[in-house]
Amino acid sequence: MSLILRFRLCAVLIAVCVGLSPLMAVAQSGARFEKIRVHAQALEGNLAGESEDRDVIVYLPADYATNPDRRYPVVYGLHGYAMDAESFAGLLQTPKSLDAARAQGLPGVILVLPDSRTLHNGSMYSSSITIGDWEGFITRDLVAYIDAHYRTLPERRSRGLMGHSMGGYGAVRLGMKYPDVFGALYIMSPCCLSAREAPPAPVAAEVENTRTREAAVKLDFLQRATFAVAAAWSPNPHKPPFFVDLPTNKGAVDKEVLARWAANAPLAMLDQYVFNLRRYPAIAMDVGDEDGFRIDAAELHRRLTDSGVNSRFAIYPGDHGNRIGQRFETHVLPFFAETLDFGPEPGRKP
Repeated sequence: MSLILRFRLCAVLIAVCVGLSPLMAVAQSGARFEKIRVHAQALEGNLAGESEDRDVIVYLPADYATNPDRRYPVVYGLHGYAMDAESFAGLLQTPKSLDAARAQGLPGVILVLPDSRTLHNGSMYSSSITIGDWEGFITRDLVAYIDAHYRTLPERRSRGLMGHSMGGYGAVRLGMKYPDVFGALYIMSPCCLSAREAPPAPVAAEVENTRTREAAVKLDFLQRATFAVAAAWSPNPHKPPFFVDLPTNKGAVDKEVLARWAANAPLAMLDQYVFNLRRYPAIAMDVGDEDGFRIDAAELHRRLTDSGVNSRFAIYPGDHGNRIGQRFETHVLPFFAETLDFGPEPGRKP
């Protein structure tokens, strides 16, 4: 599938998710909801002016308040491009999916959904001088805050990481690099696994001709995504106002920039992190049979398996976003119930 078609597919997903807000339903749900703000020290001083104080949605298990001696595993969920934490909660059909899983007898987890939306609609869960250290925010600042403010089991084997689309990419990227933080990974419809091409000439020209932040936020999907990738993977502190190296210069493709982008593709990164990935008891990944990302996802699974990683892979009937809530309830949560350490029962000695 072409780059344009892939981004159009993602745009359809965003349109579906607009207006999805699960938060009003929480009062009737067994899951307790909190919307908090976490200061991200890792984002301080970023050149793009991204906020260092990030919104985070936290769902607590239904028995959290009534079992004050119990501690819980934490699942961190990473949203996709052009989404935020609240729209991702809607895509996951929370709190309905959490309550349904509980009704099936699954143990409760704390679910944490951080907001990583940026000027260009997404951080790529990457680190650059332009947008800040998003890896550090998720793996250090956020984890430390959640462990300090909630009754967690503060060990890697009790932390899960999952994500969808750009968040699926983030789950792969952070999972590769931070096995000391997380103990299990679930990757949903991951984007951006293989090396990225320069956008088509008309798109590249529009991006090159964009001079102000105000103009940048009015661009179409692919144009904004090009800026997002450049801000994450080809930063340049000497090029205000966006502080990026673009993949084209006066219409000519810049192969050095594309090489920098390729260095951030998990299929290229994999060989460096095989031994980290082998530390996970299991890594699960799924994708719809109508999703253009399924080919790269299948290749990642093959490479993981060939490298001795315990990788599970499923292709299900669906597109990029129409079954995500269902899969979260029936596959993601059961996977973490199986693979995470839930600690001793309250009152029982370990």
